[in-house]
Amino acid sequence: MDNRIFLIYGKDPGKMTKALLEAEDAASLIGDRGKRIVIKPNFVIAGDPSDGATTHTEITEAVLEYLRDNGFANLVIAEGSWVGSATEEAFRLLGYYGLAERYGAELINTKRDRFRKVTSHGITMEICETALDADFIINLPVLKGHCQTLMTHSMKNLKGFLSDRSKRDFHRLGLMKPIAAIADVIRPGLIISDSICGDLDFEEGGTPVETNRMMASTNSVLFDAFAAGLMGYKPEDIGYIKEAGKMGIGDIDPAHAEVIELNKPVASSARPRGTAQRLAAYTAPDDACSACFASLIHALKRMDEEGLLRKLGSRKIAIGQGYKGKNPEIGVGVCCSGADISVKGCPASADAIFNMLKEAALGK
Repeated sequence: MDNRIFLIYGKDPGKMTKALLEAEDAASLIGDRGKRIVIKPNFVIAGDPSDGATTHTEITEAVLEYLRDNGFANLVIAEGSWVGSATEEAFRLLGYYGLAERYGAELINTKRDRFRKVTSHGITMEICETALDADFIINLPVLKGHCQTLMTHSMKNLKGFLSDRSKRDFHRLGLMKPIAAIADVIRPGLIISDSICGDLDFEEGGTPVETNRMMASTNSVLFDAFAAGLMGYKPEDIGYIKEAGKMGIGDIDPAHAEVIELNKPVASSARPRGTAQRLAAYTAPDDACSACFASLIHALKRMDEEGLLRKLGSRKIAIGQGYKGKNPEIGVGVCCSGADISVKGCPASADAIFNMLKEAALGK
């Protein structure tokens, strides 16, 4: 299985998506132009993508345009919002009725689809026929936090293919093993991750953190293991990733990923909101890149959860290109390599930053 993960930075989701599709050579991955291709965005609720919960519409449009330009015409957009939320409202709010018409794509609310029962690793679930009968699936998850699973990304986004009854069952069964099980049944041919401004804590959005980053992979499990590090976790911290490893569904060691950056992040003037804004008070950014700054915010969230933030005292964490050649006390990224306490990386991973800050807080 391909272990490559492509990363790109910027503020134009459509342009970034096309670059990732070209890097993956998606047309060759799909092959036969007659294949039925199902595109799966994330519409957990009807919410604006800037709130950090839903896939940017520009990403889906870029995928449709790429497919059309490469001779693919049997196109489907399929999603089912979480229990209690109307998928059609998300379609309307995010412009999907017009989008489907422009590109000749079928638009399917999976809640209204027919379902078939499938059992994997002892978990029986009802999966929509649109997903089961697809020739090729392109998964468009949002990388964001989750109040129960800590993180949601590629594997968990597949829950949108379930009936509402099975969604409830997944929660009753503790989410972790069922999410791994559906990832064994449904294996997208390509995943393009919307990591532009995913929410810090909740899958329904509200505390977005701007990273201006997108990623692509063909390997759901390894992709999620890698993404966990971007959120400040080890793969084993995320229950469904750990279960996927135990089940033999995929490799969960991010060290085995070949990470290919298509460009480098640039300085950002992102303004965090809510929880992220509170955590940002512990930082001293100077021309900080959004991807590196987001990693720092995720690491600070972990510090807060473990009651370690106050142990940093009044010390602020330096981050950004403005610190090149300077000697702050604590710094993040290669731009702050002159700091007394620092962690390398461009951008630095949230997991590495957390470990560095934890040691600093505990005086190790």
